[in-house]
Amino acid sequence: MITSIGLVELTSIARGVETTDAMLKAGGVTLVFAKPVCPGKFIVLVHGDIGAVTEALNAGLAVGADRVVNHLTIPRVHPDLLPAMNGTTQAEPVGALGVVEFFDIASAVTAADAAAKAARVTVLEVRLGMGIGGKSFFKLGGEVADVKAAVDAAIAATGERGPLVSSCVIPAPDPALYKEMM
Repeated sequence: MITSIGLVELTSIARGVETTDAMLKAGGVTLVFAKPVCPGKFIVLVHGDIGAVTEALNAGLAVGADRVVNHLTIPRVHPDLLPAMNGTTQAEPVGALGVVEFFDIASAVTAADAAAKAARVTVLEVRLGMGIGGKSFFKLGGEVADVKAAVDAAIAATGERGPLVSSCVIPAPDPALYKEMM
């Protein structure tokens, strides 16, 4: 079971590759992914115990330096998060659908984790920067009150004036919309 994750988001692909190498050489972490995203940014995600993730993140931040857009460490990541990032979440129709959108990637991951921990919801998808101009968003489902509480927790986790673009809670989403969103 994955317990802790660290992510670095950079404005340079070359520096991202170099940062990934430094993070892995810091030792004790496993690479989840290292990839370019839109618009010409690069993200690297590792997991391991919190001490190793912290060391890897510090090494990555040192190498990434002025090319770092944002970063995160989540010590006890919610188990729904990585499957939602990898597009492997399976879910039945829900009472409500929530969508939260951000200008950066690290904020969406932080907010999705906070949302999943705040209420009885399922994180359906976390989309990180590809094909959407470098923005990111996540979708979650559950009962209306739970989805509202989770969206509020997500916004609070990144700050009202942070990189939030928009959010919505749709009670009883139309089946065609829900199918399209999955």
